[in-house]
Amino acid sequence: QVQLVESGGGSVQAGQSLKLSCEASHNISGASGASWYRQSPGNEREFVSKISRDGSTSYIDSVKGRFTISKDVSRDMVYLQMNALETEDSGNYYCNIEFTNPGGNKWNYWGQGTQVTVSP
Repeated sequence: QVQLVESGGGSVQAGQSLKLSCEASHNISGASGASWYRQSPGNEREFVSKISRDGSTSYIDSVKGRFTISKDVSRDMVYLQMNALETEDSGNYYCNIEFTNPGGNKWNYWGQGTQVTVSP
C-alpha cells in the first residue's frame, strides 16, 4: 500500500502562485505515471496534469503554460507549480500515482487532497 500526502495548498488571489507537493511512502521510480487531479464542489474530479516514467508531461488545456508538473524520484516527491492562478483553478487537488506490472495490471493510489482557493 502506497500512502500519498499532499501539501502546499492555500488561499491566494488571482495571479499569484502556489506549489503543491505530494510525498509518497513508497519508491516511485518504477511508477508508470504520477498525476494531479482536482475537484470543485458540484463537479466531478478532473485530470490536471501527468508526468510519465520517462518524464514526458501532459496538461489539461486550461492550465497549459501556467502549471508545471515535476518529480524527484530520489525523494519520492511529485510537484505541481501553479502560476498565474485563476478563480477557476480553485478546488481540492489530489495526487495520483500509478504502477503497472509487466502483465499490464495497474494499481492506482490517491492522496487525501489539498485545498486551493483563488479569490478575484
